[in-house]
Amino acid sequence: MEKYRKKKKFGQNFLTSPAIPKKIVTQSGFDKSYGVLEIGAGQGILTEELANTVGKVVSVEIDSDLMECLSKRFGEIDNVKIINQDILETDLEALKNEYFEGLVPAVCANLPYYITTPIIMKLLESKLFSKITVMVQKEVASRLTAKKGEAEYGAITAVCNYYASVKRLCNVPAGAFSPPPKVDSSVVMFTIYDTPPVNPANVKLFFDVIKGAFANRRKMFSNSFNSCLNLPFTKEEICDMLNNVGLKATVRGEEMDIYDFARISDYISSRQNNIT
Repeated sequence: MEKYRKKKKFGQNFLTSPAIPKKIVTQSGFDKSYGVLEIGAGQGILTEELANTVGKVVSVEIDSDLMECLSKRFGEIDNVKIINQDILETDLEALKNEYFEGLVPAVCANLPYYITTPIIMKLLESKLFSKITVMVQKEVASRLTAKKGEAEYGAITAVCNYYASVKRLCNVPAGAFSPPPKVDSSVVMFTIYDTPPVNPANVKLFFDVIKGAFANRRKMFSNSFNSCLNLPFTKEEICDMLNNVGLKATVRGEEMDIYDFARISDYISSRQNNIT
């Protein structure tokens, strides 16, 4: 593994500090009752810690050049399965059904920075996992864990809050990786809700409202909303809508939470139903 050349196209920054995987696994609360999907085995440092702790580890590794070394390292370990595949092309439900029967399905991964959001959204939208622990850029972690009113709060924050409770477990310095990235990282854990905190009448519209609220950051909701959604509302009608759901006409997206977005989407749904 020492002669392996990391590939920039896969965003490879391998963990080298043995203390970090142990901290991640411990703070995630994993034990033998869990079946854990790992995304990107790399050199296997996190894989090994997971194998020592959980009931089953399935690691999806995109880089075929790593497979020989990983097979030698984990080939004789019964509770580890290495799959050479792109996680974005992986059938998560089929994987869960094949490998995690009788176990609590979860995710633990050091995510490539360049595809962090697509992977997180695929995992959340699958609704297959009880918890998702991921290493991301420290800046991204601040956005994922932000509260409304904070500068980092945005559309991705609100969307994640629909699916899960999100908290930062720890920070990881750049020097814990090889090669060291240009920024520090953080470990974030999503604890998935059995039932989302809100129950909008139209979930797609709910997410569209969130998207519209942040279409033009720092602008008032009444100004940014229609630029994204193409709905037949005048600015005055949007202000009336905000008043009807208990919000000021001057409210901005970063001042709103998922309860506000649900009330707005339900108001629009009700109005559309009355028209039809």
